[in-house]
This record gives sequence, C-alpha cells and structure tokens, in this order.
Amino acid sequence: MAGHFEATPGGGAAVALDEVEISILRSLAVQLLELIGPGDQPADGEDPLAALFAEGPSKPPTDPALARLFPDAYGGPEGAAGAGKPEEEQELRERSAEFRRFTEMDLRTGKRDDALAVVRTLDALSPAQDGGAVLTLTGDECLSWLRSLNDLRLTIGTRLEVSDEDQGEEGSLYRLPDSDPRKPMVMAYLWLGALQESLVETLIP
Repeated sequence: MAGHFEATPGGGAAVALDEVEISILRSLAVQLLELIGPGDQPADGEDPLAALFAEGPSKPPTDPALARLFPDAYGGPEGAAGAGKPEEEQELRERSAEFRRFTEMDLRTGKRDDALAVVRTLDALSPAQDGGAVLTLTGDECLSWLRSLNDLRLTIGTRLEVSDEDQGEEGSLYRLPDSDPRKPMVMAYLWLGALQESLVETLIP
C-alpha cells in the first residue's frame, strides 16, 4: 500500500502516507483553496436565493493557473482566432463569455469542495508514533480526491510551464539536476501524478 492507492471493499481506496507526505498534501490543498478563493456568501440581510442565482465573471481569469482550471468553453482567444471569419470569432467569444457567466461560480464551488475534502480527510487521520498513517477513503471521497489531485497537477504544471514533451520517461522533468530550484515542485508534480494514476486504477472495475 505504501506510495500508492489500493482498492478497499465497498468501492473505496487506501494509501499509507508518512508525516512529510501528509504535510505536503495538506499544504498543497490549502494553497489550492487560496488560489480558487472564498465562496461568495450572501451579505447580511441579502436574500440567499438571490445570491444563489448571481452571475459570475464573463472574462477568463488573468492568472494562468486559474485560467487553466477554468478554461473558456469554446477554445478561448486562440480558438476564436482560428474560427475564420471575424463574425465567427466574435460569436465564439460571446458564447464563451455567456457560458462562463453562468457556470464558473458553480465550478469554483465544486473545486473548493473537493480541496476541502482533501484537507478534512487528512485532518481526520490518527498518526502512528512515526507520524505516518493510512488514509482510507470512501467511494465519494475517492472522486473528490481524484478531481483535486488533477486540479493540483494542472496548477503546478502551469506554474512550471510543463509541456507534453517534458513528461515522458525521457522528458526533461526526469533529468533536472538537484541544483535546479524547480526540482522540489517537479518532484511533487510527478508524485501527485503517480498518486492520481493509482487512484484511478482502484476505481476501474
């Protein structure tokens, strides 16, 4: 079980984590929560239903990592620019803005809930004397973890400007010298990928 998830009865999964791994996972999940931002709570005296149906932003985030987590539905500026005629490009931009306005707030809530699930399941662990513990997830918690691990990898990959060519066994990510300041984050990126892959395997019938 050490280092990778294994299936448990009832559709769940479990993984043995040491003290450092628990700390890293929790820290990354908290940073993801900070990046996504707090939810829009109704102000005092505001109708909760009005807040529920409030519209979100129409423009993509300026932060590259957030833009990766919340991409345009119709390809963004690059997709619109390749549409051909100017009127078609404008239509794609308008459709993307409209879609974002009515979906991004829900998407942010979902990603926030998934990251919170990661933090809460880690906080609920009962560490052994060496500080390690076995994390056991229910089926629903597995899905939250899977989505959050993916969000973390997208975020870190964007910060590192990772390309498809970098990720293979012969890719540059595997050949960074220890002196490279990106090395710790690259190691976290690769480790999260291995965790994600093993968790996916537990969910395959």
